[in-house]
Amino acid sequence: MGRRRGLRRLAVLLLALALAVGGIYTAVYFVQRSETLVSERCTASAGNRTGELAPDQAANAALITAVAVRRGLPARAATIALATAMQESKLRNIGHGDQAGPDSRGLFQQRPSQGWGTEAQIMDPYFAVNAFYDALVKIPGYETLDITDAAQRVQRSAHPEAYAQHEDMGRAFASGFTGQTPEGVQCTLRSATAAGDAAAVAGELEQAYGGVDSQAEGATLVVEANGPMAWSIAQWAVANAKDLSVTRVDVAGRAWQRSGGNGWQDSTTSDGQVRITVRQNDGGS
Repeated sequence: MGRRRGLRRLAVLLLALALAVGGIYTAVYFVQRSETLVSERCTASAGNRTGELAPDQAANAALITAVAVRRGLPARAATIALATAMQESKLRNIGHGDQAGPDSRGLFQQRPSQGWGTEAQIMDPYFAVNAFYDALVKIPGYETLDITDAAQRVQRSAHPEAYAQHEDMGRAFASGFTGQTPEGVQCTLRSATAAGDAAAVAGELEQAYGGVDSQAEGATLVVEANGPMAWSIAQWAVANAKDLSVTRVDVAGRAWQRSGGNGWQDSTTSDGQVRITVRQNDGGS
């Protein structure tokens, strides 16, 4: 009799253990499944203009706009550049051309044979973006030209009318990334799987903007900035969150959190600082 009771208890214990393990497995499965189903994207809105990009496209758009900010160019210059790069390369740094321009390369499909630089230079996004702006600013009154006209005078495309279709996207992201529209850019991303490095974020930020006053405090990079510049840097960080394992960005009393997926929320961060937090080695989202 006692042996039967012992066997029953053992059976009950094993059943409970199996249910517990099954529950954990099911929970982990659904968490992993929900992460897999997240549609990673970045969106921008400014007035009635909207745009949507994949995270890698948004990171390139943020760089293109940051260089305009660094050079003191108007948001219109960034709009023209974004519309042009979207048409030429889908905002991706591609290493090939097409039938019309087999030696075309990079974000703007610039051609060594037309004096844009060597292939290696054109494939460097920083070089390519500056080369585009160097040509754009030589056009008298480019700020008031239609997107099609301004882009065509730089690119000499066989299909100049195509640039206009990307104007809304260009304006929306340019307005957010220049800081003219606070909270204009946000990204929906899966949880970060690799640890980030605040020093690496500082290096990328310096290369994009130049002269940035920042200091790492553990997993957080603290950047001294105000007004539109603060929002420009903050939204640049959101656009680069996927590659740099950024989990949170705080600016001017607002915060973007990678794990929330609810856009910009209230934060206790004071004015004058942008705080960019990356995933730590011991976990985080």
